[in-house]
Amino acid sequence: MQELSLSSKLKHIFSIPVVISALGYFVDIYDLLLFGIVRIPSLKALGLDPDIDGTFILNCQMVGLLLGGVLWGIFGDKKGRLSVLFGSILVYSLANIACGFLTYFPEKYLVYQYALLRFVAGIGLAGELGAGITLVSESLPKN
Repeated sequence: MQELSLSSKLKHIFSIPVVISALGYFVDIYDLLLFGIVRIPSLKALGLDPDIDGTFILNCQMVGLLLGGVLWGIFGDKKGRLSVLFGSILVYSLANIACGFLTYFPEKYLVYQYALLRFVAGIGLAGELGAGITLVSESLPKN
C-alpha cells in the first residue's frame, strides 16, 4: 500500500467537497440543536402550545428527515452528490429563513405553516447529511 505524503493528505482533506460537507454538517447539527433549544420559547412567543403543537412540529421535521434521506439519495444517484449537496443546503436554508418570518404569517393556520416549514427543512437537512457523508467517503482515500 502506498503511503500518502502530508501535502497529499492535506490536499484531499481541504478539497471543496470535504470542506462544504463539513460546514454543511456543522450547520445541520447546529440547526437541530438550536431548534431543540429554542422550540419551547419560540412556540410560546407565537402563542402555540409547546406540548401539543411542539410535538406535532417536531414530528413533521422528523418525517421530513426520513423522506428526505430517501428522496435525496435517489436524486444523488441520478444527478450527482455535489449537486444534491448544494441543492439540499439551499432547501433547508430557505425553509429556515422562512421560519424567521412566521410572525408575519396568518395566525389561523400558524401551527401548520410552521410544521410545513420544519418538514421542508427536515427534507433539506437529510439531503445534506446523506450526500455529505457519502461524498466525503467517496472523495477521500481510505488511508
